[in-house]
Amino acid sequence: MDIEAKKQRGFGDRKRRNICIGLGVTLILIILILVILAFTVFKAKDPVVTVDSVALDNLSVRLDMPRATVNINLTIAVSLTVENPNKVGMTYKDSAALLIYRGEQVGEAPIPAGKISADESVPMNVLMTVMADRFMSNSQTFNDVVAGSLPLSTNTKISGKVSIFNMIKVHVTSVSNCSFTVLISNRTVSDRQCTYKNSL
Repeated sequence: MDIEAKKQRGFGDRKRRNICIGLGVTLILIILILVILAFTVFKAKDPVVTVDSVALDNLSVRLDMPRATVNINLTIAVSLTVENPNKVGMTYKDSAALLIYRGEQVGEAPIPAGKISADESVPMNVLMTVMADRFMSNSQTFNDVVAGSLPLSTNTKISGKVSIFNMIKVHVTSVSNCSFTVLISNRTVSDRQCTYKNSL
C-alpha cells in the first residue's frame, strides 16, 4: 500500500512539473511573439508632418523713409497635415509652429496637445502673427521691404509617444521646415521649399 501511494505521489509530482514546464514554455513563446511583433508590425514610427500650403492672411507695411524704419503687421496662414503611420494610436504634447526671419524667431502659433488614431491623418491650420518689434529691430528689414520681398521660413515640431501593447512607450518626433518669400507688391507667397526630418 505504501509503495502504491508513493507511485501515485510520484506521478502527481511529474504531472505538476510537466504542467509548470508547459506553462513556462507557453509564456516564453508568448513573450517572443510580442517582442517580434513590437519590432515588426507594431514597430514605432515617427509622425509625418506635411506643410500643405503657406498663404498670406494679412499684410500691412508702413515705411518711414527719413528715419529708414518700417512698421510691419503680418499674419501667415499655414495648413499642415500630421500623419500617424503607426498601427497604434499616438499622443503628442503641446507644440508650436515658429515663424523665422533671417535666423530670428519673429512669430509663433501654438499647437495644442492631442491624440491621433492608428493610420490616421489630421489636418491642422495655424495662424502666425509676427512680433512687430522683432522685425523693426532687424537692420535688414528696411532694405528687404524697399526691395519688395521678405524671406521667411516656418519651423514645426511635433513630439509625442507611441504605446505598444500598453507596455512599451517609444518617443517619436517629426520636424518640418519651409522657406518662402512674401512679395509685398502683390501680397502673395512664392518660392516655397520644404524639408522634413524624423528623429526616432
